[in-house]
Amino acid sequence: MHIRQAVRTDLENLLDLYRHLMPEDRRPSKTQAETVFDAFLKYDGSGIFLGEIDSQLVASCTLVVVPNLTRAGTPYGLIENVVTHTDFRRRGLGKMILDAATEIAWQQGCYKVMLLTGSTRSDAINFYHQAGFEQTKTGFQKRRIPRRA
Repeated sequence: MHIRQAVRTDLENLLDLYRHLMPEDRRPSKTQAETVFDAFLKYDGSGIFLGEIDSQLVASCTLVVVPNLTRAGTPYGLIENVVTHTDFRRRGLGKMILDAATEIAWQQGCYKVMLLTGSTRSDAINFYHQAGFEQTKTGFQKRRIPRRA
C-alpha cells in the first residue's frame, strides 16, 4: 500500500471511502468539501493520510496536530476518521495508515497521539490495541442538538 497525504483533487474519492466508515452520513457538497479541506490545510503539521493500492483509495485517517501550552509547549496529535474499505479489511492496512500518521505526529514533536472510537465492538477495540494504542483515558463528548424550525 502506498501512503501519502491527501490533496484537494482526492476529495471525491475520499468522500466515497468515508461511506465505509458511516454509510448513513450525509455527504457535503463539492464546494463545502473544498472549503473544509482548504481550512484544514491551515493546521500546521496536520494531514489526511490516504492509503492506495493500484490507484484505489483503500484506507485513510486524519491527524490534527494541536498546539499546547502544557508539557513545555509540546503539541499533541489527535487521530480521527480511521477507515478501511470493507473489501480490504483484515490485511493490516488500517494499522499501516495509523503508523504513518503517528510517525508524522512524532516528527511534528507531539508528545502523544490520541484517538477516540464510538465503537463498542471488541474487534474494533482489539484493532486499536494491536495498532499500539492503550486505553488510558475516559472519553467524553458533547454534541449540539440541531434545532428544528
